[in-house]
Amino acid sequence: MGRDYYAILEINRNAIDADIKKAYRRLALKHHPRSNSHARAAERFNLLAEAFDVLSDPRKKATYDKFGEEGLKGGIPSELGVNGAWSSGYVYHGNADETFRQFFGGDNPFADFFTGDGNEVNAAFESLRGRKEKLQDPPIERDLHLALEDLYYGCTKKIKISRRVMNEDGHTSSIRDKILTFTVKAGWNEGTRITFPKEGDQGPNNIPADIVFVIRQKNHPRFVRQNDDLFYTEHISLEKALTGFSVEVETLDGRLLNIPINDIVHPQYTKVVSGEGMPLSNSPSKRGDLIIRFITHFPEKLSAEKKKLLRGALSTKVIHSS
Repeated sequence: MGRDYYAILEINRNAIDADIKKAYRRLALKHHPRSNSHARAAERFNLLAEAFDVLSDPRKKATYDKFGEEGLKGGIPSELGVNGAWSSGYVYHGNADETFRQFFGGDNPFADFFTGDGNEVNAAFESLRGRKEKLQDPPIERDLHLALEDLYYGCTKKIKISRRVMNEDGHTSSIRDKILTFTVKAGWNEGTRITFPKEGDQGPNNIPADIVFVIRQKNHPRFVRQNDDLFYTEHISLEKALTGFSVEVETLDGRLLNIPINDIVHPQYTKVVSGEGMPLSNSPSKRGDLIIRFITHFPEKLSAEKKKLLRGALSTKVIHSS
């Protein structure tokens, strides 16, 4: 008869994974040589580690349940194997401290689990575990690109994230999806940050990171935004620059503005239309300005006659007083 790994862990053969982990946690702390001076504590500690190594692995456990320790360690012929079973001979690595360390985490988990004199081991573990300060992971930042119309009207956005979440047993984790919903306020500027506290990956020894979305504004075909103002560029001929014209601008909310330009458009000239820019985020009823800039296109060449006409039209007589 081989070893009874279930008896070593003091569980029945119907135990589930959570029961196996719970049993190993309790017994490994109880029989660790640092906390138990009994002569056979080290042997017991090693047996616990080997039993846990086998029963916590589905393939090893399947072979052990069907063929016992002899079949597990001696190997089984492929024609006798079961789906997913461990068909080659199993050899425990023999490092019970490594199994203990991998289970509890950390390079020196023992230091956090026991009191200085080694007494009240399980109570000390729970107490120190509760008092140990957890550090929060650094924030996870992601850019969120929005259309200018989204920032003009405001909107609601939903973003699906995948994150690691601790299972009910408190030791294992799985990847799960979650929908994060938030409202974009009218007038928000590029660089606005939306923070979802502690929505990062969960772990037994950490505080999940905050997830931060940073607003980035997509390029717009008509407007360039600067703070609360919108800039619009109109291309005009030299004739219009000198004689006047009207500019039609379709606004972000679909209105068509007809703006007369009666001034001479020189290279530094701009037309400011008050209240037709972006809404102010702290006062949505108020708006910035629409600022129209102009690019004047000059003719590539002029006939002699047109040059003469222009000279006459643009020349200025100077009247001398006697």
